[in-house]
Amino acid sequence: MFDLNYLQEGAIALLTLKRPPANAFTPDGLLALQETIGKLNTQTQLRSLIITGDGPKFFSAGADLNAFADGNREVARTAAARFGAAFETLQNARMVVIAAVNGYAMGGGLECALASDVRIAEEHAVMALPETAVGLLPCGCGTQTLPWLVGEGWAKRMILTGERVDARTALCIGLVEDVVDKGSSVEAAIQMAERVVNLSPQGVEYSKMLIHQARIGVPRAAALAVERERFVDLFDHPNQREGVNAFLEKRRPNWRNDAEQGVVA
Repeated sequence: MFDLNYLQEGAIALLTLKRPPANAFTPDGLLALQETIGKLNTQTQLRSLIITGDGPKFFSAGADLNAFADGNREVARTAAARFGAAFETLQNARMVVIAAVNGYAMGGGLECALASDVRIAEEHAVMALPETAVGLLPCGCGTQTLPWLVGEGWAKRMILTGERVDARTALCIGLVEDVVDKGSSVEAAIQMAERVVNLSPQGVEYSKMLIHQARIGVPRAAALAVERERFVDLFDHPNQREGVNAFLEKRRPNWRNDAEQGVVA
């Protein structure tokens, strides 16, 4: 059975992947992840989501390969669809998603981290996309997201040669944004999430959408036009005036979420 342990405190939530011994994904578990992210997206007070793995050794070992042992194409089709849908939903989440990589992140486990906005790895973490070693390939957005983060060369080293990457190498190539001591990734992620909460909800949400436009290859001129439009759109929200005036008055802003504020005419 695949469990998602969920804990929320204010604007920050912690989601823990839990399926001993290695937190491997099943199709049902992926569906549960997708549905959970969908529900969290509707909670406008939630600003940042942290994802980690249960225990000290595994973030997630990826897919449970027992499901593929008999070579059933329909099982494969369902699994591929679930991997893609879950991680696309995670990647497009309204919240800022931080992966606290507390150990091995292999295959679908790494793809889950790749779908997050920021990755913090513990010093003992190991990351890989080893699917080709067992006759498969990454199907949870890994072949598309990994090259965008680390470049084609490192993506090919990891996918086409099966190379495993330790935490320090991952930091050097841009696969993770920070490396911390063993057992401290969640704490570091919480500190980062608290910084998110101090920022404008609309400014962060719009900025995330704009950054993703670069990922999907929107032409530069079109993307820049949208960037300018979103800047102007911020002036429809009280938070724009609150943020500027708080800075000028040398105080912390008192942000309001969409459910509280509506749109100013």
